[in-house]
Amino acid sequence: MTYASPRITSGSGTAVVSLRRVGVAVGAALAVFGSLAAVPADAAAQSGLPSPALPPPIRYEDRVATGQLTVTVRDGKGGSTSYDLSCRPHHGDHPDVSGACGAVERETVEGRDPFAPVPEGSTCTMLHGGEATAHVTGTWSGRRVDARYDRSDGCEIARWNRLVPLLPSADSGSTSTSTSTSTSPSTSTSTSGGGAR
Repeated sequence: MTYASPRITSGSGTAVVSLRRVGVAVGAALAVFGSLAAVPADAAAQSGLPSPALPPPIRYEDRVATGQLTVTVRDGKGGSTSYDLSCRPHHGDHPDVSGACGAVERETVEGRDPFAPVPEGSTCTMLHGGEATAHVTGTWSGRRVDARYDRSDGCEIARWNRLVPLLPSADSGSTSTSTSTSTSPSTSTSTSGGGAR
């Protein structure tokens, strides 16, 4: 059997390409790559071959916002309430289980901690939102949670409000509208005059 070689014409002449040679080269390349892919990572390590750099598998907890949380809220007048909450599946004694899970799920964005404190050095209004405090503990998306909340300035009020209804909605009445710079997650110093804390 004779194979005809196609001719490809270019401006300077004629080149002959053998389909048979191309087929053999492609087959050989596939055989080499196929044999490399068939070697398991531990076999490659035992044989001295470099193992393929594969990312670690994605954990279920990192794909789906799950967790068990305990929320303790103190009203600043001596009263406190504590709730237990589990998400996915949603259950617990929180008054709004679905809403509370939804609030935390909404804030769970890849690379961002929904329970992170206000960043140091943030400029915050000197709004005082009341004496209420909250403490959230447990696990969320496979990570330990130990977060404290208050309503001592505009940044802390906004941080609290992002998690309503996990944290109860509260009146955000203010005694001042000046600006402050946070020096730590729980203290701030005024950068303009006015306002009692």
